[in-house]
Amino acid sequence: MNSKIKLVFGLSILTYFLQSIESLPGQALFIFMKNKLGMTPQAIMWFGVFIGVTWLVKPVIGAAIDRIFGKKWWYFGAIVLSMATCAFLAKLSPPIILLGVMLALLSAAASIRDISVDGIAVCTGKENNLCSQLQSVQWIALTVGSVLVGIGGGFIAQYMPYQIGFLILIPIYALAGGLILKYKPEVNQTRASLGSIINLFKNRRFVITCLFIFLYKYSPSFGTPLSFIIRDKFHWSEVFIGILGTITAIMSILGALLYYKVAKKINPRKWITISIWLGAITTLFYLYFTQYTAICYDIIFSLTGMFFFLIIMTFMAENSVTGLEATSFATLCAISNLAGTAGSASGAWLLPIIGLPGLIILSSATSFLCLPLVPIIFRKDNAQG
Repeated sequence: MNSKIKLVFGLSILTYFLQSIESLPGQALFIFMKNKLGMTPQAIMWFGVFIGVTWLVKPVIGAAIDRIFGKKWWYFGAIVLSMATCAFLAKLSPPIILLGVMLALLSAAASIRDISVDGIAVCTGKENNLCSQLQSVQWIALTVGSVLVGIGGGFIAQYMPYQIGFLILIPIYALAGGLILKYKPEVNQTRASLGSIINLFKNRRFVITCLFIFLYKYSPSFGTPLSFIIRDKFHWSEVFIGILGTITAIMSILGALLYYKVAKKINPRKWITISIWLGAITTLFYLYFTQYTAICYDIIFSLTGMFFFLIIMTFMAENSVTGLEATSFATLCAISNLAGTAGSASGAWLLPIIGLPGLIILSSATSFLCLPLVPIIFRKDNAQG
């Protein structure tokens, strides 16, 4: 492995580690919004939708990154924005609207870093047949960060104000800023534009892939109501919740390591089909949600979930459009994020109408929406647009 590839691996690992470690204040923030501000599950879900909006316009951001200044300086600018925002949040306790704006800025900065590194990684991965390995190490790094968030986030939520979490992030951003300055971009890079994004949707295979990703990822969300149950009904402490998060993160790492080992041997069509059926069935398990089953579900599903997740991420990377890898992969990720946001929004809307059991059943049923597209996306004569 030459030095260029090693640097791409290093940047990918650091960036994805940052994506998870940024959740360090998250548990304490949830408690602040729930207990101090008195926000309902629906309100917190809508709040999350607002914060995640910047991840829905990744294709436009990707085109701007490719067109103006380049990935290196967009990444560095995002680091500076993150440090400034965290410094503000670490010092002050802003009202809910300003808090939302600050968190949205952090989310935007994370999105810019993600797009910049993904563009580099996808190109390198396709050129060197390393897509599966890069996806694996990226998400292992993200999950390692989740382990630290599980330990530290629970402790902060139990004993400290959420501002401490933002303060801890600042030196980590500084480290990332120093590393990106060492990166030397290619002299000749593809220049994407708004027109190139539009042209992507003239590629038949790419359009079908986008539709499949949306339907695969979409389901009405019910995670926030479960978070209320484990605190208000099960009376779990924030430290215990953090410890459980650490255990599930370790299981996710095992799932990623398993995928890294067998990625070259598995049949994507077969295992994607299995993941659809398994996802629908296991979602129904949440109709029986007790203190013991909640722990079992978290531990078991985190391992299998990461394995199947990486199959989909590799599928997305390998189906990016040649010559427009950064923009096309960002578009596929935006479609995935849109599905997640739509799931959160529909879950928040439907919860008071059909209740939690109805939401779980509906979420299970929507798992099958993408199933008819599986034979189409893997059809040989659909290999080109």
